[in-house]
Amino acid sequence: MKTIVFDIWGDFGHFKKFYTTSSPLTFSFPPPPTVRGMLGAIAGIDKSEYLKFFSHNKCKVAISIISPVKKIRIGINHINTKGNYWIPVKKGSHEARTQIRTEFLKNPHYRLYVYHQDEEVFNSLLENIKKHKTVYTLSLGLSELLADFKYIGVFEFAEKEDSEGEITTVIPISTVEKYGIDFEEGKKYFKERIPAEMDCNRIVERYEDVIFEVEGKPICARTKRCWEAENGERIVFF
Repeated sequence: MKTIVFDIWGDFGHFKKFYTTSSPLTFSFPPPPTVRGMLGAIAGIDKSEYLKFFSHNKCKVAISIISPVKKIRIGINHINTKGNYWIPVKKGSHEARTQIRTEFLKNPHYRLYVYHQDEEVFNSLLENIKKHKTVYTLSLGLSELLADFKYIGVFEFAEKEDSEGEITTVIPISTVEKYGIDFEEGKKYFKERIPAEMDCNRIVERYEDVIFEVEGKPICARTKRCWEAENGERIVFF
């Protein structure tokens, strides 16, 4: 199937983990619902609508890590805007400013693979990516973390079942055969639980455990299904 491939990167990124509160932590890469939001920003689909236009039933996405995952923590000042004051001074027993230690990705860089069954939506997205154009501002998780992107190409990927070989994208554990990961020396394997599907009300319908190599190296795996390009590259879609 015809797939758009493009890179996205920035100075910093933050994709908040759902189980963190006072000290926000970040996923190592944008989860599929976040990627769908990025596609909505490029194509000009309103934030209240993009999960309908780019739902998992219509749109498949795959995510590859290009730059090694690096995380740092930075203190972020949160300003109390209640009580008609903005400056960081004390008022009674309340502080106007609270500093929160927040985890960020440093110099994140990813390659995104996108298939859409609607040819009109697909072509609209493709045209904007080719022209390096977005309708809404593109960011890496938070509005302050601006992102850049670059068109790589359109490639044909064919679905393969019961396949074995190197996978260049993050891999949902549900697609891996039992004992299907070949752990190789010199590679660093991580597993995270991420939101995989979200409905139009922004309620997560399914979480997924995924495995990835933290430096972006391919993973040798036996998978129930994958998608292979003409050049032999194998990926796994969400």
